[in-house]
Amino acid sequence: MSRARARAGALLLAAALGLVAPALAQDAPPPVEPTPAPAYEPDLMRLSEVMGALAFLRDLCGDADAPEWPARMQRLIEAEGETRAERLAGAYNRGYRAFALTYRVCTPAAERAIAGYLVEGERLSRSVARRFGG
Repeated sequence: MSRARARAGALLLAAALGLVAPALAQDAPPPVEPTPAPAYEPDLMRLSEVMGALAFLRDLCGDADAPEWPARMQRLIEAEGETRAERLAGAYNRGYRAFALTYRVCTPAAERAIAGYLVEGERLSRSVARRFGG
């Protein structure tokens, strides 16, 4: 390779690096900080699990309010917005599946579970509303 050609190649390489270097040196955007979870989130997640359990159990036992539980959960998800929608739905599904895996018919144990979950759900709802409601 001639000296002139080598020099031209070196100049082209330097020019190319000169063009690329400023692009590499640009400041990266600052990392997006996750929105901190509200203080009531653990109670809301548990309430979602309870609602899932009640959705399954109330339907299994033929209770008239069975269709209300999925609708209530949908309203909760809509009220909380999409930032927590996936976690809330996951908690609801865990509560639902926990009983769907073991119960095929309504039993006295299922009725006792319903009674306990109704009390717990009411307590959680009131607690969140009292402590964190607007």
